[in-house]
Amino acid sequence: MKRLFYLVSSVAIVLGFESCSLDDDGANFHYTPLQIVNAQVPDTFEFGRVYTINVDLLRPDNCTLADRFDVRRSATDSTNIRTVSHIGIVLEKDECAEVAEEISDSFQFEVIYTEPYIFKFYSGNNENGDAEFIEVQVPVK
Repeated sequence: MKRLFYLVSSVAIVLGFESCSLDDDGANFHYTPLQIVNAQVPDTFEFGRVYTINVDLLRPDNCTLADRFDVRRSATDSTNIRTVSHIGIVLEKDECAEVAEEISDSFQFEVIYTEPYIFKFYSGNNENGDAEFIEVQVPVK
């Protein structure tokens, strides 16, 4: 009788684990750059200081969430050119309501060069699909 109990219990446990599969159908979100509509940058920088750069973003729908900034030094241009984009997370839902809401976020920027900085804030793509930018030049004291 004990053997039958253990056999039935073992089968029940194995079937229980099989029905609780951890397999996932895939990611339920993806990343996308958000459109920057405005950036508040100081008129001048002081060498060695850290500044807060405030940015206004466009949140297109209620399935899109602001995540983080991507600030990159241009690989082909001067060391003082920074391309700034804001990465959003888009939840893959069946229905998303358009909100066209402006939200604000900020990032810290440390001035490590004495030459003027040029910021290129990603502001979306034009009708040809090419990236467009808001360019701001900030001299360093």
